[in-house]
Amino acid sequence: MKKLGLTLLTALVGGLIAVGGYKLFESKQESKMSFEERQQLHYASNPVPDVVSSTGNPDFTQAAAMVAPAVVHITTTYPGRSRGYGAAPMDLFEEFFGMPRQRQQRSQPPAQATGSGVIISQDGYIVTNNHVVEDANKIEVQLTDKRVVEAKIIGRDPNTDLALIKINEKGLPFVRFGDSDKVRIGEWVLAVGYPLGLESTVTAGIVSATGRSTGIIARELQQRQYQQRGGYPQSDEEPIINTAVESFIQTDAVINKGNSGGPLVNAAGELIGINSNIMTPTGTYAGYGFAVPVNLVKKISDDFIKFGRVKRGLIGITFRELNPAAAKQLEISDVNGLYVIDVVPDGAAQEAGLREGDIVTKLDGRIIASSSDLQERIYRLRPGDKVKLTYKRDGKERDVTVTLKEDMSSVERDTESDEAKRSATEIYNQLGAGFVPTTDAKKKELGVSSGVTVTQVHQGGWFDYQNIKRGQVITHINDVPVNSTDDVENALSKTQRGMIKVTIVPQRGAVSTISGPVEY
Repeated sequence: MKKLGLTLLTALVGGLIAVGGYKLFESKQESKMSFEERQQLHYASNPVPDVVSSTGNPDFTQAAAMVAPAVVHITTTYPGRSRGYGAAPMDLFEEFFGMPRQRQQRSQPPAQATGSGVIISQDGYIVTNNHVVEDANKIEVQLTDKRVVEAKIIGRDPNTDLALIKINEKGLPFVRFGDSDKVRIGEWVLAVGYPLGLESTVTAGIVSATGRSTGIIARELQQRQYQQRGGYPQSDEEPIINTAVESFIQTDAVINKGNSGGPLVNAAGELIGINSNIMTPTGTYAGYGFAVPVNLVKKISDDFIKFGRVKRGLIGITFRELNPAAAKQLEISDVNGLYVIDVVPDGAAQEAGLREGDIVTKLDGRIIASSSDLQERIYRLRPGDKVKLTYKRDGKERDVTVTLKEDMSSVERDTESDEAKRSATEIYNQLGAGFVPTTDAKKKELGVSSGVTVTQVHQGGWFDYQNIKRGQVITHINDVPVNSTDDVENALSKTQRGMIKVTIVPQRGAVSTISGPVEY
């Protein structure tokens, strides 16, 4: 009996060790997965029943029940200081809604704004709009069970008006990804969020259009660049380039202020878009709402956790969308497609043989109906990805494979080894910046034993205020050596009397120390 008991005990302990080891391995593997792969893994073990109507008529009760628990209410706080071009967050979006912007300088107390967000993973990653969290120095998330937790920004992308934030919670409900390429005009959809200060609200409508461009993101980016330049560009200045990506799903589901960042879902309860803006002359709903397609959301979110920033691949052309008026002006017969105006020297298109006057008609066999359609589909890809472009030249259609090149205008050129991999970046709201560990080669070059490299600096944050630039190496924060994002967060916890101290090493033998209050 003793031997039998010992044998059973040994077997039990061995089993527990095996299970524990497997769980540890599984956890490490999951951290390397994309958000879509994480969801697929979850649903492989936790299948959900098909959502169908019991009456033959539209029935959204099951879809709403599946989605609502994963939709959160976001409250942001902004520092009280003099701000030009108006002080309220989302100024441009309010102007778009019919509310005039006030342009005078003024001093303000701390302000608050609200929006929505949608949980996309059990461990607390939340997608929302960039304009919901931009410039905020504090972000609070209220869950459906009324808990309020503080969030930190993982990444923001003004070009698509998307942001990824994270809360330190586990086992959360999340919304299942759909496929925005399968969205059809006329299908039923639900918009979920926290509009006009109300609690969680569900509205229904149909998809009115796809591939829509409203110009709102482009105008916001343009005004930001005008501010940075100190006004409109002079004739001899480099023109402002439009980097906005707008290919919205248009819906007549009711969307109002506060819905920004919330999900647009289909009748099966699958996420197909993130509600971004509305078109209205009054400031409230007037029939036209717009959502960022989920296939773009997936790519942007994965880029933030894999690279710390969005990796944007470029074809390397400037073009004009064709229509009868444009065709007449260009003296051509084609009224559909994208007319190539210019080809970037040494760009991907030039290397593939495209030239001025070509007319791009298809991408990977799919007809390109508009410039927004091409931009959205290319933005989903990364440098090094290959696409097949179909174009017309001299009246004949031809196919060519184009290997996308990296958009170097949005990232500092690294002098570090290409093998140096960027870790997942977390942009801490206290600093308004993002970091990756500095490589050993860079530390050796600077003669330092610690360091994180600044990868992002957000307008209105502490780093921006102190004029700390991307690419600089931070060796200490509050006199604590920092080598990772965890070290940064730990060092920030040692802030005393609201003062932060940052040590920068720009080159070997040179040390710069910057100190300043968190609130300024």
